Amino acid sequence: MKREENKSRCPINFTVEIFGDIWSLLIIRDMIALGKKTYGEFLDSAERIGPSVLADRLAHLERKGIIAKRTDEADKRKFIYSLTEKGLDVIPIVYESAVFGSRHSPDPDAPDVWFESLKHDKEKVLKLWREAVVSGSSFFNGPDSVVRKLNLASGD
Repeated sequence: MKREENKSRCPINFTVEIFGDIWSLLIIRDMIALGKKTYGEFLDSAERIGPSVLADRLAHLERKGIIAKRTDEADKRKFIYSLTEKGLDVIPIVYESAVFGSRHSPDPDAPDVWFESLKHDKEKVLKLWREAVVSGSSFFNGPDSVVRKLNLASGD
């Protein structure tokens, strides 16, 4: 049986125990950057997460209060995943992780508009990103995307 309590009360330990695996932040990334909301969409990610690992990570993030799931109104067999208020607080973590990778990866691969967004005020980008996700958009996609709000390129 897995331990559910934290190993210590250290704030960094608390965060690592939620996001310290390979997949959890990538699932959140897919939600907030690309607007993915369903199991099938997550399964179709470039990193090729396995089905059982994906199911485990989604359940873990739900137990930790980072995401919530609801039945899809159009197809009762599907679930729609969304960030909770607690999950929205992860956006700056993903942003800083992406900034670090953009600056230090030997060959970062991201759309040009991501690199353009780094020229904007960080607080403004984070505010727009949170607003985009709350509205159902994401960083790159949707009518309220960060890309559209910063006029970086035409969105979808």
